[in-house]
Amino acid sequence: MRALVGLWRWRHNPLRRKTDLLEAWVACAAVLLIVVAAPLAGFAIGGLSQDALLQSVREQREVRHEVTGTVVKKVSRPPVDPDPETSSARDRHSRVLADWIAPDGTAHSGTVLADLRSPDPGDRFRLWTDEHGQVVGRPLDDATATTHAALAGFGAAAAVAGLVEGARRLVVWRIVLRRYERWDQAWDKAGPDWGRTGTGS
Repeated sequence: MRALVGLWRWRHNPLRRKTDLLEAWVACAAVLLIVVAAPLAGFAIGGLSQDALLQSVREQREVRHEVTGTVVKKVSRPPVDPDPETSSARDRHSRVLADWIAPDGTAHSGTVLADLRSPDPGDRFRLWTDEHGQVVGRPLDDATATTHAALAGFGAAAAVAGLVEGARRLVVWRIVLRRYERWDQAWDKAGPDWGRTGTGS
């Protein structure tokens, strides 16, 4: 808004310099780009990200299968992990030795993380495996994919807005430097005779 007001105010002002008008036009263009281009970039990137993530969700659902594991025995905890993110996720699960049947009908056993607070032999829990019974992570769900896509779109819009504002500041900085150079040149011309009697000043 200040850019538009600045343009209107400087239109017919006799003190207006070319750099003043240029600075106002640069600000106006930056506002227009931030208001129009940044949201468009956000929507485009968000849409592309959502399409890719939903395709990944479909692919993961095709190759990852939920099976039922049966606890054989609880396994002692590993040493404390110094990373708080991984350790907090591990604290919600128990390490157990378990048996499960793969989607292809083969029997498997191994040490896995079970979503059980205090597992006992014979307890059953959900487990995700591939076609051959190898333990894999849970597939991404639609809500998580949409959230990631929205964050990608918001990040793209913010990045475009930041780039536009950065470019505007750079251009204005160059304009101000040029303005100071012209002032110095004008002062150099007027400076030697400044205040002397009989010089017409």
